[in-house]
This record gives sequence, structure tokens and C-alpha cells, in this order.
Amino acid sequence: MDDTGAVYHHNGNGHHRLNGHHPVLVLNSNYEPLNICNIRRAIVLVLNGKAEVLEEYDVMINSSSAGFDAPSVIRLVYMIKRPYPRVKLCRREIFIRDQFTCQYCGVETRELTIDHIIPRSKNGPHTWENLVSACRQCNHRKGGKSIEEARLKLKSTPKEPRASRYYPIQRALSRRVNQDWLKFIPELELRSDTPFSH
Repeated sequence: MDDTGAVYHHNGNGHHRLNGHHPVLVLNSNYEPLNICNIRRAIVLVLNGKAEVLEEYDVMINSSSAGFDAPSVIRLVYMIKRPYPRVKLCRREIFIRDQFTCQYCGVETRELTIDHIIPRSKNGPHTWENLVSACRQCNHRKGGKSIEEARLKLKSTPKEPRASRYYPIQRALSRRVNQDWLKFIPELELRSDTPFSH
């Protein structure tokens, strides 16, 4: 039982979970993928007439008054206009942008740190253009110096990465995708948050 008051009965065919909930793919009214929500939010949208169920899990939800299959994909009945997504500035996304490679010496390593090109002690901003991945050796060598003072060179000019069409969904998922979703997100490529995954 969860906080909706529903009880889940599984039929043995397996299911997926996201943060303790069944993930539900949310589509715009034109079938454009919008995001992922938990099953409680999806049920509220459907029961309030704001969304329709397109795909279901093999999981029955029983409430005090009714029983129905858990939604896996829902489509909003009204069109949502949203701004083009931007990649969130964080360590994880910087490492992905830099392909888990030190931007000074070029080594690919699991032991990466984040370096401010213009040090924070010299009022360097916390922006995409001033942040790069650095191995521990290069970061220690640079310290609070500028790259010129440390006699280092950048392998490439850092910039804000462009968010893909499915960025909000990629952020919510790691390596598991419900097969029922693929017809709605055929171009989705799951990203690995660890280097050397290939």
C-alpha cells in the first residue's frame, strides 16, 4: 500500500521502479514526450480527466472503491507549451559533457574533480564556460592559479551543452526502460553516468 491508499498486486511478469514508484511516461496531447512522473501523479491526472491511459503495467491497483491496471504511459488531453530544456549545471553533467576526460592533460579517469578555470578566489564565475573536468594531479598543480600561471592548456573551449529532445527523460532514467515506451521515444539513448561503460 502507498500513500494513495492503493494496494499493488504483481502478476509475476516483473515491473520497473523509479524512486520507489512505478515510472509513468507523460506525453503531450500531440504525443511528444514531456517527462516522467510517479504512479500517484499519473492516477490523479487520469481520474481528474486531464490525461488518458495509453499503456499499462501488468500490475493491478486496488483502492477502497475500484480496481484498475497501473498506467505506464499517459497522454495529456490538453497541449502544454514548455520552454526548450536546458542542461542542469552540476558535476554529473560536466563530466558527461567532457566525456569523463581531464580537460588539461587528456587522461580518461574515474578520479575526476571540477576545476574553475578562473579561480573562485579571483572572482571566477560558476558557469559552464568556467568549469571543466580535471584529474586530481592537474587540479592540484593548478590550485588557485590561472591556467597561464600553472602553465596548463585546455584541450577544448568549455561551453554549455545543448539539451537533447529527451533530456528530461534521460535525466530521470539510467539503464532501464519499459519496453512499452519505445514506440513513443524511439530515438532515446540512455546515458551512462560512469566512464568506460562502452
